[in-house]
Amino acid sequence: MAETGEGLPEEVLALIFRHLPLRDRAAAARVCRAWAAAATCSTVWHDTKISCECELEGMLPLYLSTCLDHVHNLRLEFEPSREASRRAAIELLMVLAGRALGLRGLRLECRGEKPLFDAGRDVLEAVHAVCGAARELRHLDLRRLPFTLDDALVLQAARGCPELHSLFLDNSTLVGSVGPGSVLELLEACPRLRALGLHLASLSHAILEALAAPDRAPFALLALRCACPEDARASPLPNEAWAALRCRHPGLAVELELEPALPFESVTRVLQPAVPVAVLRLNLSGDTVGPVRFAAHHYAATLRTLEVRAAASAELNAALEELAARCAALREVHCFCVVSHSVLEAFCARCPRLRTYTLKLTREPHPWRPTLVARLGDFSPPSPQT
Repeated sequence: MAETGEGLPEEVLALIFRHLPLRDRAAAARVCRAWAAAATCSTVWHDTKISCECELEGMLPLYLSTCLDHVHNLRLEFEPSREASRRAAIELLMVLAGRALGLRGLRLECRGEKPLFDAGRDVLEAVHAVCGAARELRHLDLRRLPFTLDDALVLQAARGCPELHSLFLDNSTLVGSVGPGSVLELLEACPRLRALGLHLASLSHAILEALAAPDRAPFALLALRCACPEDARASPLPNEAWAALRCRHPGLAVELELEPALPFESVTRVLQPAVPVAVLRLNLSGDTVGPVRFAAHHYAATLRTLEVRAAASAELNAALEELAARCAALREVHCFCVVSHSVLEAFCARCPRLRTYTLKLTREPHPWRPTLVARLGDFSPPSPQT
């Protein structure tokens, strides 16, 4: 009697199985020998997403542990407030630390709310262990980890992961504990690093100079989050240092996220004319009109995405119209306040590369959905609502 998988080549089965959730992959592996071989081959596991909320609990010792050697890029989701989900994530990370020879990318994402006063020490210890073992790790993304990251973690990554290409530490914590000194050590230890996400307080003039060094490999992305009190107290970075960095890396893109914790005087220190801002997210408690106008005048050549969370006003409408007129290369604009029809018309007429926008003319229930632009150069704004 022919086996269930007869007639389908292993590579075809593998392409199918790689799109299945973890539990379904495990079930497929039990169907027959052909499916078992396909479900455990490297193609299925090269890029893997695992959710500890619904898939992993109780599975690690059996099916998953035999396939971890094939995982190159892992996206691990868990819910820190659920003990079973948290325990499964930590167990998986510790197993990876013991056999992480092939791991190239790790992205951790927490779902739901973390418990109050939870420092995440157990989770961070597991991340430390992976960084100490994964010598070939290229990409580490901790932006969705809601715990305070510190110098010890950065130094562990510097010593244990010399092949790092990207490291994102710009998470949503309200306390910044990564100092510029550890970042400088990271840059020295990881010469191939080309993308870095930090809180503003972790950046310094010396870091900009290190990135602009003649022997530095091409640097592509610097993501800066300004959201905690330490960011508000950060030393100003001179415009000349930004100009030198931009000259050394003409393709550099900077992402700026300015949160309510940043006072007006800090905003003016952060927004320097020479910064090659490609993405600007403004969620300020004070003046937003000034930063929008500043972006219109200084970031016209580089700005690709603008996100604004502010109160609606005639002044903001005028600033947005000016930005639309100057930033022709804009790809996305999202304003989470009601805007005038003239603002919508301005972006549609002046920004031919616009791909998606959130520009609402009247209040709508949240969440506000963006509008996708179907064809470039061939769309028009909706008519004014009466």
